[in-house]
Amino acid sequence: MITVTPLPAFSDNYLWLLHCNGQAVAVDPGDGQVVQAALRERRLRLAAILVTHHHPDHIGGLPTLLRGWDPPVYGPRAEAQLIPGLTRLLDDGDRVTIPELGLAFQVLAVPGHTLGHIAYHEAAEKLLFCGDTLFVAGCGRLFEGTPQQMYASLQRLAALPGDTAMYCAHEYTLSNLDFARQAEPGNFAIGAEIERVRELRAGRQPSVPSTLRWEQSFNPFLRCMEPVLAKSAGAHAGQPLVEAVEVFAALRQWKDGYKSALP
Repeated sequence: MITVTPLPAFSDNYLWLLHCNGQAVAVDPGDGQVVQAALRERRLRLAAILVTHHHPDHIGGLPTLLRGWDPPVYGPRAEAQLIPGLTRLLDDGDRVTIPELGLAFQVLAVPGHTLGHIAYHEAAEKLLFCGDTLFVAGCGRLFEGTPQQMYASLQRLAALPGDTAMYCAHEYTLSNLDFARQAEPGNFAIGAEIERVRELRAGRQPSVPSTLRWEQSFNPFLRCMEPVLAKSAGAHAGQPLVEAVEVFAALRQWKDGYKSALP
């Protein structure tokens, strides 16, 4: 059995550690000391590192880890010049096999947050590591890509099996849910999720992972075809919105300036 352990870092990041039988894979190791401490505590050998994109909170720990270990470091070919230490350059459709843990990931190009962003899907274990593309009840900001790119990326992730566990890289859930409630106030699933997450966070537990099926019941960025969201986003944008990608763009712009009442 594969164990997936969240390693909290910085103010709201999750670094992910997959481990089994003394072997481990680190995903988006933004803080090398946090990962090293987890490896020592659990007496694990670092078999591989997976990177989704080039932002410092996802790659900042690579130098520390590579001083102590010599694992293959997988990451997006399109961002190779921005990620020192990559040894295996990945493109859309590639397959990453990690025999030490019996894992085989499909690589999915999901541009939008950054242009070269990738995600890792492990079908047998029903795991998705999506970096900053999809969050619980939200999605990443468009730092480099277009709304069309990000919307297509989200639709691609949403098309994976509904029981896939989605592991994102930040604890943004309550603020995302607060926005979702404003955008779609009649959605009772949002209120139920707020209560669930409040209880988890009160116990200092992560709200991640979610499942893709559950996300589609309340994540506004996966529900852009819903008439109530089109109406809500259109009212905020000051014009009627017809196409789903237009609704997405308006929702994302609205969210960028939204001040949440929840932490």
